[in-house]
Amino acid sequence: MNILDKIIIDKKQEVILKKSIIPVSQLEASVFFGKQTISLSQKLKESNSGIIAEHKRRSPSKSIINNNFTVEEVVKGYENAGACGISVLTDGKYFGGSLDDLLLARASVNIPLLRKEFIVDEYQILEAKAHGADLILLIAAVLTREEIKSLSEFAKKLGLEVLLEVHNQEELEKSIMPTLDMIGVNNRNLKTFEVSLDFSKELASQIPNDFVKVSESGISSIEAIQELKPYGYKGFLIGENFMKTDNAGVAATEFIKNLGE
Repeated sequence: MNILDKIIIDKKQEVILKKSIIPVSQLEASVFFGKQTISLSQKLKESNSGIIAEHKRRSPSKSIINNNFTVEEVVKGYENAGACGISVLTDGKYFGGSLDDLLLARASVNIPLLRKEFIVDEYQILEAKAHGADLILLIAAVLTREEIKSLSEFAKKLGLEVLLEVHNQEELEKSIMPTLDMIGVNNRNLKTFEVSLDFSKELASQIPNDFVKVSESGISSIEAIQELKPYGYKGFLIGENFMKTDNAGVAATEFIKNLGE
């Protein structure tokens, strides 16, 4: 059993537990439930940098990345740096995140927020909306075509955008449907954790132009982004590269400034 399988088994248990504690009616009563969402896909189309910066304390492959900063400091730093959007990890067991991180981020900034989570149930999409997210992530590796369809349709009904993540052609082929806004290619193989930009390059031509193309993971240099832009990528998700520094906001500011030069 690989790490992804373990995460999904734990996630399904977690959702059952949460459903028994917090009813849907409580989520729907959130002040954010009626809030107009901010479009990340639109921002990426209009941006020269396309940076989606991530708040991430730790990961299964790297253990602790950074625990020294408050969510507010990190996300405000990212917004001031000119990031198009912010990805907030909400998984507790493997990534040290929480829905409170999403709530604090929403209270601190006014740019699109992605709930970065292993979504297996509509309940988690309601949670995302109730905690101020503008978009959700669906991971093709852990969902069937029917699940991608029903979860993405549910997200759209709530006014949320959908970023679908793929790793290979098979996942891409089963996933393409009109209820997606962005298709992200993860350069990290979730089963082996090996990272290569070739994943993004090989799949680029297979992604229809109706979707905004996003490259995720393993992007740590200006050169990597310059290498991927000719392939049609508009969005670049960067987490560890900023979070492992002494000041994620300053690191993002420098990076985006250098990218524009």
